[in-house]
Amino acid sequence: MSLVERLIYELGPWNWWVLGLLLLGLEVVVPGTIFLWFGIAAILVGTLALVVDLSWQVALGLFLVLSLVSLFVGRRLMNRTGRTEGDPNLNRRGSRYIGRVFILERPLEQGSGHLSIDDTVWRVTGPDLPAGARVRIERIEGAQLVVSDADASA
Repeated sequence: MSLVERLIYELGPWNWWVLGLLLLGLEVVVPGTIFLWFGIAAILVGTLALVVDLSWQVALGLFLVLSLVSLFVGRRLMNRTGRTEGDPNLNRRGSRYIGRVFILERPLEQGSGHLSIDDTVWRVTGPDLPAGARVRIERIEGAQLVVSDADASA
């Protein structure tokens, strides 16, 4: 009897626990959630095998059935609860400012200028306005914000 065969025989039901923990560990390394469900099924079979004496054929069949059941149930749960939308404007920072009103620190001259928002200085285009004027962000054109006079549109 080889070392592996002897180890499998001596561990008995704990083999399923070892397999389950290995599959859960693999889940951490591999993207997706496929190994999670197989790991849960292996741990459930190991727990049942500690209580009830199962032949290896029955344990393997039970593992296959529990794997499929946990896979389908888990996927349904993940699809139902995992549908949270991320920030659609994550990679378009300027789009977060559309509709908001800011105060110009420097005047807009000849249709262009700069506007400081938080820690960023944006290039802006719009009508000529003096420093201290309130501007509303209308849209984004490339890396520029298009502004309008917030007081005139109010």
